[in-house]
Amino acid sequence: QVQLVESGGGLVQAGDSLRLSCVASGRSFSGYAMGWFRQAPGKEREFVAAISLTGGSTNSADSVKGRFTISRDNAKNTAYLQMNSLKPEDTAVYYCAAQRAYYSTTYYTTSGSYTHWGQGTQVTVSS
Repeated sequence: QVQLVESGGGLVQAGDSLRLSCVASGRSFSGYAMGWFRQAPGKEREFVAAISLTGGSTNSADSVKGRFTISRDNAKNTAYLQMNSLKPEDTAVYYCAAQRAYYSTTYYTTSGSYTHWGQGTQVTVSS
């Protein structure tokens, strides 16, 4: 079992940057593929970015490519989402997720693939 706690959200202006953190406690963090999702009011939860066990493989949604970067520090049991050039349409609650994986290159891009979720952190981007 792993518990996830996100932090780093806030209210920013368009063009600003934020870095979200997701700290994991419990079982071995390095054995979990990690992902970030977001959910805006009235919309379904959508995939943002994912990263494999060692960080060697990543994927991100087209809407954030070139602006958001996912990374992880297994020594600190933490996954990050660096968000640059934020836009009002990035406003949402951001969730991190973890799923046990057994191959170093595995990552997951669908919410149904993840078992463990954080409580979410609000990101609001004003125009």
